[in-house]
Amino acid sequence: MTSDVTAQSKLDPNTLKEFVDRKWNDEIVPALTDYIAVPAKSPAFDVDWQQHGYIERVVIEAAKWAETQPVRGLKLEIVRLPGRTPVIFFESAATRSGSAETIVLYGHLDKQPEFAGWRNDLGPWTPKFEDGKLYGRGGADDGYAIYASITALAALDAQGVERPRCVGLIETGEESGSYDLLPYVDALRDRLGKVGLVVCLDSGAGNYDQLWLTTSLRGVVAGSLEVQVLDEGIHSGGYGGIAPSSFRIMRQLFERLEDASTGNLLPKGFHCPIPHERLREAEATAKILGDDVWKTMPWSCGQDGRQVLPTTTDAKEALLNSTWRPSLSVIGAEGLPSLADAGNVLRPRTAFKLSLRLPPLVDAAHAVDELKTLLELDPPYNAKVTFKPDSAAASGWNAPDVATWLGAALDDASRRHFGADCAYIGQGGTIPLMNVLKAGFPQSQFMVCGVLGPKSNAHGPNEFLHVPYGKKLTACVAEVIAAAP
Repeated sequence: MTSDVTAQSKLDPNTLKEFVDRKWNDEIVPALTDYIAVPAKSPAFDVDWQQHGYIERVVIEAAKWAETQPVRGLKLEIVRLPGRTPVIFFESAATRSGSAETIVLYGHLDKQPEFAGWRNDLGPWTPKFEDGKLYGRGGADDGYAIYASITALAALDAQGVERPRCVGLIETGEESGSYDLLPYVDALRDRLGKVGLVVCLDSGAGNYDQLWLTTSLRGVVAGSLEVQVLDEGIHSGGYGGIAPSSFRIMRQLFERLEDASTGNLLPKGFHCPIPHERLREAEATAKILGDDVWKTMPWSCGQDGRQVLPTTTDAKEALLNSTWRPSLSVIGAEGLPSLADAGNVLRPRTAFKLSLRLPPLVDAAHAVDELKTLLELDPPYNAKVTFKPDSAAASGWNAPDVATWLGAALDDASRRHFGADCAYIGQGGTIPLMNVLKAGFPQSQFMVCGVLGPKSNAHGPNEFLHVPYGKKLTACVAEVIAAAP
């Protein structure tokens, strides 16, 4: 370490904090309030996204804000490839002489759909600021990313702290699987430069008491599984027991895939060995978080008023289950009438939307083939069974070893702004760009982090952005950029 130490020593943490806090209070929270009010759903959930213009609106508003910020030499453009969601690309030349590498700052502006269950005074498109939390869809996941990234650069420039060249890549198709992103990365590859550090702000935090670095992400395979036995519904009294239930056949197919008593995925191809370093991290994180790993979830009351229990109360095992082991969720259904409309009819078909989370080292393309074969082969009663995988299957990601300079910078920043060392955690979600950049720039380092801490509930009801944590994270990003060689 040479010039990075000198640059960081010039950075006054108190001045940095004041700059970041003021920017969040005066500009970022109001901008995100407007952003949350726009239903800029990802194309997978809004096929008419171009006609609706919501994604276009949030992109233009974010770009206009960024262009007014005091970042030295900032150049910004909205890049558009035919038929694809737009990307904001910004760049600011190095202010430190002799710095040859580039820092990439990543986020996205598209959102998940509404979902049900919001508090009566809240809603996905009705932002509300309460007790330091900004409620509404997309603020934390992760509309704040471009605002925090630009603010971190402006804070350094305001103090005259030298830094490497920085570029920003803000996409609008992440929640659909980032299928548009690779063409943009290919188109912009020469402009990205030699990437030395990737700062991704689309991840989460184990608590709000320290900086958290994400060290792994799971992959995902999603698709629609349909079982059809009849061309039309028939009387369940007259024909039940003759015609097999499409739902029962669906259950049989699930038995090929999952142990219903434990949730364990049965095919060996959906599992991978867990690296020793990740096991050690999970043990350390379990000691920090304890039972909060599972107790902070919004559990219902079960039988006799007792709380529903998790699959395990062992904190370490719970962390590994959600980060390094596969899991299956049914996230949608068709062919099932509402309870109020359910007559005595043997239904002709049952269809489920499946989401299979894969361990970080399992190849998603192979998993798609294995899953399709497993579900469609030799169907019971010769029923018509079809699995149609989504196009957005994505492999997971396992971070490279943290460089000495980055580990020191993360700890220093976390101590200054949180009073505790940086902690390390795997995440169960998927960010496709991380594997793209890791493959394209194998020597790069990764600062994958975010504001999605306990109860922030991304994708679900009552999603919120923890503003005090967002401020501190922004300051930490600035400090790490200042320390980058």
